[in-house]
Amino acid sequence: MTIPVTDIQAAQILTDHGIRLSIQRIQIYQNLCASGEHPTAEMVYAQLASSIPTLSRTTVYNTLKLFAEKQLVQTLLIEDDEMRYDADTEEHLHFKCHCCGKVFDAATNNTARTELSRFHNYCNSLLPDGFLSEKIQTYFWGRCGNCAVESYPKKA
Repeated sequence: MTIPVTDIQAAQILTDHGIRLSIQRIQIYQNLCASGEHPTAEMVYAQLASSIPTLSRTTVYNTLKLFAEKQLVQTLLIEDDEMRYDADTEEHLHFKCHCCGKVFDAATNNTARTELSRFHNYCNSLLPDGFLSEKIQTYFWGRCGNCAVESYPKKA
């Protein structure tokens, strides 16, 4: 899901999360919000490097780490030790297409999020006494709509 934000909105959100402002941080956050791809740090760097010549990979990695620490983004480790980032921090599911490699949001409407919250509460109830989960993520793998059609075209 994309969440378009202006420079001013991005600056306010960063400030609200206790993050010092810089052009790079604002641009990285806007890039995450505008992307429906759940990009990796390398993808963010590749998308912004030409428009911010002074941007370094280290800045991107450190900024994304800071955003995650401040709970401004959620991290997704779907497979292959490839960290991805999502600006939508509300509870929802993720689907990764094993054909094209894209990651999509699922269960993003209010009803689905409510049911997902119930499911996570149930999962927490299964933990031994004294245990406290801090994060539950659920992933699906398969073929996205485009890849499924290419693999199995509809019959006439």
